[in-house]
Amino acid sequence: CLVAGYGNALAANPDKIKVGILLPLTGPFAAVAETQKEGALLAVDQINSRGGLNMPWGKVKVEGVVADDEAKQDVGVRRYRYMVSEGVKGVGGQTWAPLAFAINAIVSKDPMPYFPVSVLPKEGFVKGKLAPSTFVILNTPWSIGYMSGAAAIKTLGKKKIYFLARADSWGWDIRDGVYAAAKEHGAQIVGYDEVSLGTNDFTTILQKVKAAKPDVFISAQFAADAVALLKQCHQMGLNKEMTIFNSFITNVVAKGLPPEALQGVYSMHYFYYDLAGFEDQAVAKSAKAINEAYQAKYKRPMDAYAAIAYVAYMEMFRGFEQAKSFDPLKVAAALKANDGKFETVKGPARWRQDQSAVYKYGAFLVKGKGPGEQKHAWDLFKVEGYQGGDAIMPDLKALGY
Repeated sequence: CLVAGYGNALAANPDKIKVGILLPLTGPFAAVAETQKEGALLAVDQINSRGGLNMPWGKVKVEGVVADDEAKQDVGVRRYRYMVSEGVKGVGGQTWAPLAFAINAIVSKDPMPYFPVSVLPKEGFVKGKLAPSTFVILNTPWSIGYMSGAAAIKTLGKKKIYFLARADSWGWDIRDGVYAAAKEHGAQIVGYDEVSLGTNDFTTILQKVKAAKPDVFISAQFAADAVALLKQCHQMGLNKEMTIFNSFITNVVAKGLPPEALQGVYSMHYFYYDLAGFEDQAVAKSAKAINEAYQAKYKRPMDAYAAIAYVAYMEMFRGFEQAKSFDPLKVAAALKANDGKFETVKGPARWRQDQSAVYKYGAFLVKGKGPGEQKHAWDLFKVEGYQGGDAIMPDLKALGY
């Protein structure tokens, strides 16, 4: 009995832990997932480089266990359960929202510090849907839409919007956010269309956009769809007649465009590595520092989705340290203490009642650089502003709080 007790004490105060990094490293999201994996592993590296997590019984080293969920429900759930059986103390990942919900359902019954790094639909934040130990580091698509609309109207002075959705919760939530911003700031929606994920010919729709003569064309397309759409906007000369605004972008997407098609395109960017001219110099400095660390390890600048995963894992680790424990519910309580406030590489943030993160700088408004403006291969954007704070978040009352 003494021996068993001693073994348990050792298990409770380990000098090394594993955390799960579960991402769709194959399939349609592979390019983005790869950058997320890198961001997560950089967070692990940084903790270990200072000797490990600071726990009451001493330093605890962290090992990141990487697995591929293939963006498939059955595969992802199976690999998640395997990670749990291997004794991980926390899990992050899921670029694909439906799988994040499936894992959240398991976490509701069997608590685990869980940090999805995908954009979860607005309805996922309705009171009671998220497990007490699930913390969502990214805004909803509704917030992406609201930020895009508000930036187009208030910062760029646009009054007439044509909006192109994607025919799923991503596209509809972005639409609702754009419409809310238009209503609030006095702009008009002059045209609307939606297409399914994976559409690659936008010619017919772009002819309608041209005919509607909007000031700004805002689109919900992401990844390969966005590359196809923005190339066709350029080929059809839409860029000369109106402002092109792709609601949410990454460097990987921008890199898929010839510089002349990226030129003058606006977008919201969760994190851009070069904030040199940004008004908040403290944030510019921390972005520069994390980018240098990332670039030293991966030989290219840090992209938005790498930053998302990095911030998520750093919060997981802060939760362990603040809770002085790996107990999932103690970790959750520790993250919510002190009004849920925390610091990130892109400025101050806090956990809201619905366990989503509110950032002072929710996303940066960026403008694409064209030929002649780009000084090197990754010199893709100029930062022209930001959107953030409570204004860009769905109303808590409407979510049942």
